[in-house]
Amino acid sequence: MDIERRNNVTVTGNPQGRTVVLAHGFGCDQNMWRLTLPALVEEYRVVMFDYVGSGRSDLSAFSENRYTSLDGYARDVVEVCEALDLRDAVFVGHSVSAMIGVLAADMAPERIGALVMVAPSPRYIDDEGYRGGFTAEDIDELLGSLDLNYLGWSAAMAPVIMGNADRPELGEELKNSFCATDPDMARVFARTTFLSDSRDDLKKVRVPTLVLDCADDAIAPREVGAYVHESIPGSNLITLDATGHCPHLSAPEATNEAITGFLTGLR
Repeated sequence: MDIERRNNVTVTGNPQGRTVVLAHGFGCDQNMWRLTLPALVEEYRVVMFDYVGSGRSDLSAFSENRYTSLDGYARDVVEVCEALDLRDAVFVGHSVSAMIGVLAADMAPERIGALVMVAPSPRYIDDEGYRGGFTAEDIDELLGSLDLNYLGWSAAMAPVIMGNADRPELGEELKNSFCATDPDMARVFARTTFLSDSRDDLKKVRVPTLVLDCADDAIAPREVGAYVHESIPGSNLITLDATGHCPHLSAPEATNEAITGFLTGLR
């Protein structure tokens, strides 16, 4: 299979620079990184892609059996890295992609040499001694609503996820992105995302890691960012002065400054 076609891989930027892989979250595609791209392309080689079922990926490559686990998405990341023969790349993952990056780095440590986790969450459901932001009943209701009416769910949830009620165009963009995703494939990705528990995987991280959380995020509250930071030895935590779960869209300047600062420190 043509991996680059399967995941609609885009390579741009400085061919002599270190490779930075930008990975989108649930319901999104690589276009969500368009405000980050200008901050990177002069100095770094930038790789972007769409997960199968998202953006302009090859929908015929979708396998429900493969993608009922985050491992399936992580294998896609590894296969993209292998197809491009990436070594020591910096993986920047938004939301669930942050955890997918953790899994991919464990699968292929020679391919991924550093992680940037943007609004990560290893578990969305509250547990004893852990606040994920949702009860089990919340997630059951969320997934049930998504199953019944994906377009209606998208219209209702996008503004909540994006935050920034005073900037409705941001929520509208996310809604349109959700609505452009194949509903059946989105249901699988949503279930895989919101029912995941990757807390134990954080302990396996052995590469330089930057954790970015937001001052106000309805999907991944600050306790989650703190938990991720505390679970990864030697990681850095920066709380962005940003509202919502997509700071690369709502606060691109602060997000880009944090990412480029971390990249500069890797040299």
